[in-house]
Amino acid sequence: MTANQILRWVLKPVVFLTALVPFALLLRGLLLSDLGADPLAELTNETGVWALRFLAIALAITPFRRLTHWNAAIKFRRMLGLFAFFYGSLHLLVFIVFDRLAVLGLPSILRWQTLKDLAVSIGGEVLKRPYITVGFTAWVIMLALASTSTAGMIRRLGGKRWQALHRLVYVAAIAGVVHYWWLVKADVRHPQTYALIFGLLLGARAWWAASRRVAVPARAPRGRAPVPTSADQTTTQGSGLKAQG
Repeated sequence: MTANQILRWVLKPVVFLTALVPFALLLRGLLLSDLGADPLAELTNETGVWALRFLAIALAITPFRRLTHWNAAIKFRRMLGLFAFFYGSLHLLVFIVFDRLAVLGLPSILRWQTLKDLAVSIGGEVLKRPYITVGFTAWVIMLALASTSTAGMIRRLGGKRWQALHRLVYVAAIAGVVHYWWLVKADVRHPQTYALIFGLLLGARAWWAASRRVAVPARAPRGRAPVPTSADQTTTQGSGLKAQG
């Protein structure tokens, strides 16, 4: 098998199935009533934390590629970013089903009036509770990134606009950490850890961007603009939910 075949038929399926393990364990615990004394709190916490973890892993792909020079690592970034959105959506779904629908008495979701009441209830909570406001903001940003992560959307938006949009992934990460911090209130050690991780990733990106702005003019011949290589184009495609792979 060639390296590309190993990547496509071995490594990617392994990463995909591994990323589903937390979901499978949560589903098993829910079905077997094995999520502890407060199942709702466990579901809420675990889905939210896994969203942050996958977001951090997706953002770490570019530094990892730079340090190891394994360019094929970039092909995992879109998948990992989409899993961050998947677990973030589960986190939101837990809130909708077990919190807002429960408040409404668990009516039939298929009724139009139920959907209207649910939308009003969710909107009220988003506006009233700051930690829900920032959490919902993070999810909306990830929704935008996930929906524009395909090669077709890159062509429609154009490279520069797509890159600018996908830099919002760091805003989503910061909002996610703030949401987590305000949610736990007392013991903030875990939110602090994620704040440090995302801070380091953002700092590394800023440092590399500054280095590139300084280095490129120095290499360019006088009177001519530097011609970007294919490697440079790959590097500048941001750290969002990438369309490759």
